Amino acid sequence: MDNIISLKNLKVGFDDNEVLKGITLDVRKGESLVIVGSSGCGKTVLLKTILGLVKPEEGEIYIFGEKTTSLPEKQLMEIRSRIGMVFQGSALFDSLSVWENVGFYYINHSDLTDEKIKTMGKEILRDVGMENFEDFLPEQLSGGMKKRVSVARALIAKPEILFYDEPTTGLDPITSESITELMAEMHTKFKTTDITVTHDVRLASRISDRIALIDNGTIEEIGTFEELRGTSKNPIIRSFIETGG
Repeated sequence: MDNIISLKNLKVGFDDNEVLKGITLDVRKGESLVIVGSSGCGKTVLLKTILGLVKPEEGEIYIFGEKTTSLPEKQLMEIRSRIGMVFQGSALFDSLSVWENVGFYYINHSDLTDEKIKTMGKEILRDVGMENFEDFLPEQLSGGMKKRVSVARALIAKPEILFYDEPTTGLDPITSESITELMAEMHTKFKTTDITVTHDVRLASRISDRIALIDNGTIEEIGTFEELRGTSKNPIIRSFIETGG
């Protein structure tokens, strides 16, 4: 299987605090990779570094075969346009309607008419189970509904790669289950390559092709959920899996 993302000896630090100490990782095209680790271990920093929002001190990042760590900003933006991101807190704009949130990029960075963007928004909202909510404001939505809107916003441009940052944090168990099902459905429907950062064991066991553990700033272990459950002796992995029952 082709690698769609390759990280080689990636090092990132802030104010003399080295967060990522040499991450080497290949992400296969079409897979769903889940990243786990203790709080503050650098999971979200890793996503931001892959996106180019954080500059690594050392190492190389390859996306779609391009070495993005040495690309000019214009070409980096072209790479980013093929990647969607679902933020931890949904990150919706309170003053904008649902369809305006979903179509935000096109409203501000295209010549498409509002009518066309709204039509595109309604189509993708239907895919995520939010049909007929396009004119609502975020304050009128539940946490789970906001999460669905944020997934729609990430998917509207039909990205090849999709990042999820703690997608079920703050949601009740029933809503978390529905978001887990949604993520699995969207992965199949849109054939994306997904990277998900999570503390949710049920989510990880359901959606992951592989799970990667970040510990001490490096990838300590990687494998399927069943492989790690059967063989890992790492206390973080043991605690993570046993917490999920």
